Amino acid sequence: MGGQSKNYGILSTPQLHYMVLCHNSGGAYGEATEEGYFLKFSSAFKKLTTSVPQTGEKRYVSRVKLDGANGVGAGSARQMSKHLGDSLSIEVINDGSTGELNQGCGADFVKVQQTAPGGMQFLADDRCVSFDGDADRVVYFYKTDDECFHLVDGGKIAALIGEFIGEKVSQAGLQLNLGVVETAYANGSSSCYLQSKGIPVVCACTGVKHLHKKALEFDIGVYFEANGHGTVLFSANAKKIIDAAATNESLSADQLQAAQQLLFVKELINQAVGDALSDMLAVEAILSLRQWSIADWDSCYTDLPNRQLKVKVVDRTAIQTTNAERQVTQPAQLQPAIDSTVANYNLGRSFVRPSGTEDVVRVYAEAETQQLADHLAATVACLVYDLAGGSGDRPQAPPPLVERKRKHEDS
Repeated sequence: MGGQSKNYGILSTPQLHYMVLCHNSGGAYGEATEEGYFLKFSSAFKKLTTSVPQTGEKRYVSRVKLDGANGVGAGSARQMSKHLGDSLSIEVINDGSTGELNQGCGADFVKVQQTAPGGMQFLADDRCVSFDGDADRVVYFYKTDDECFHLVDGGKIAALIGEFIGEKVSQAGLQLNLGVVETAYANGSSSCYLQSKGIPVVCACTGVKHLHKKALEFDIGVYFEANGHGTVLFSANAKKIIDAAATNESLSADQLQAAQQLLFVKELINQAVGDALSDMLAVEAILSLRQWSIADWDSCYTDLPNRQLKVKVVDRTAIQTTNAERQVTQPAQLQPAIDSTVANYNLGRSFVRPSGTEDVVRVYAEAETQQLADHLAATVACLVYDLAGGSGDRPQAPPPLVERKRKHEDS
């Protein structure tokens, strides 16, 4: 077929996608080398963080502790740190020198277990980051003085980046269509927060390919899954408008500064694919410009308590969904039963979707309190078992909601 291959050695998945985009764009996106990758994103980071003088109270500390999941991203982060110099200090833990890939560490471990990775010692309010093994997912975390662990996941990354871009588009006076794409697993508080800032939020089916496709419908599409996998896509129209505005001296000083910051954000984001390292630098740059601590960022909104369960079924294909997997169409009686159940819970929301790989149905529920979220999830799990061909032991039914409320009031 006349094809050619090139061995780039050991790279992270996002770095390889970057190389492909560079080749496919004829070099317009960047230099298709590992050094080109580091130079492009480190340069954009420095330009963005120094785009305005820092005044007032300085709550941001240019230091981050990184859990590399004993994967390839640890080495990439160390290389990037050399290019960043004093602009950002990255201390890499779980770098693969001793531990095993994703064992007791990494973004998935931190998110699912809601705890810090093994091997990492940190103080209250230290800003900590976890990559997954191939460095395409990123989550943040920290602890408070009372040793309480706090996870800052993909929902809050999307909110931080989406709000910042929306603010700069408005300040620059540009006519660009911005939207944030989430899945049904995004916390309800995240959607409400973005909408309160005037940013449209749309829902896509689970899976990056679905979010990516939906994000392409906007001039600027921000998409992140709760697990920290995501990026920002700029359309050809958006690139043209931003590039022109960033050099338009007829704009006011404030408009020109906002346009230039948009330009730097565009250059800082790896638009090829979700990239933990590039996404981390975007977060760090925005926190630096806002002079926010990680606690300041986390306080933008409070996640609704939630619970995820799974129910074994005889045939997962018997469960069909619509509306980005948020509503069940088959079995026909299941969705009305879920709707009538959810109506009994303050701030309640629940959906179910079949697994793509095994005969189970995944249940998601959120509500005003963790107790109510747990109760709602367990109740919906029983509905799935009863109405969608449950297999094996039936999930344990929770006590009636009224009795549970009465017990809570008595205590």
